[in-house]
Amino acid sequence: MKKHSLSTTGLSLSQATSISNLCFQKAQDIANQISIINNAEKTLQIGGLTYIETTGNRIPVNVVELILEKGKLHATQAFLMENIKAKDNLLKDLKTKSFINTLDYPIAPEFQTFTPKSLVDESWGWEQLTVSENNEFLEAEAYAAHIGQFIHKGEKLDILRKELSTIKTLEWIIVDDGKKTPLQVVLHHTPEQLLEVHNTLAAMHRKFEQRVNYFKAKVKNLVTEENARISRENGEQAAAINSSNQILRSQYGILVAEYEANTLKLKQDFEKLRQEEIQAASQLRIVIDTRFQTVIDSYLKQLE
Repeated sequence: MKKHSLSTTGLSLSQATSISNLCFQKAQDIANQISIINNAEKTLQIGGLTYIETTGNRIPVNVVELILEKGKLHATQAFLMENIKAKDNLLKDLKTKSFINTLDYPIAPEFQTFTPKSLVDESWGWEQLTVSENNEFLEAEAYAAHIGQFIHKGEKLDILRKELSTIKTLEWIIVDDGKKTPLQVVLHHTPEQLLEVHNTLAAMHRKFEQRVNYFKAKVKNLVTEENARISRENGEQAAAINSSNQILRSQYGILVAEYEANTLKLKQDFEKLRQEEIQAASQLRIVIDTRFQTVIDSYLKQLE
């Protein structure tokens, strides 16, 4: 930035502008005087009359003074214009000056995350049985299944019992030339015998099925209890993490509120100072350098 001669005392900008214009006009007048200087006057005689073809203009005897005055006027004008521009630029810079926040925005906390433990299924429950329990279940399941395959409706024993009452003790069979030959039928069982077999196996089936159901229920209960424990543990952990995160959010919110309040205060202080600087800059005047004092004083009298 160029140096300037601005201070609280001196020429006002309106005075400086007026004097600058006067300096320019006076310097232009001198320039016009110098521009018409030539080396000869040209005339011609026509019919006894003398005509001037080129007017002669000698170098003025005070040409040195004129040149120096012209230079002084231009220098004075340049001095004034430079300081007028300096004040304009200073005001422009202040009016366009923007607030720069020097405060660091609060860093957001690292919130805790929670991945709930997965619930278990029946396969987990079966794994909780001892080897002995698992083997007993396999045995009971096999007995119940195979006994059921023999005594249940539509199975072999049920068919035998239904069929027994329909078997005739004497049947005929055609063996040769259409002759009927008696076919002796010997019954192996009585209905009572088959019923006894059924009752015996049915009792055993109930016993084994009860054990199968016992283990199935035990596995189901184990799974239910474990999932209840996991759900309770997940809930406790989630609640603890949510509580911790809530504290972090609250603390962070306080920091953000403080940041915003401090930022607002800085903005207000900045704007107050900027307006004061603009007001002070608008009051600046041009301190006259002694080398331009004579020229400026001579024009100040014209402005009075």
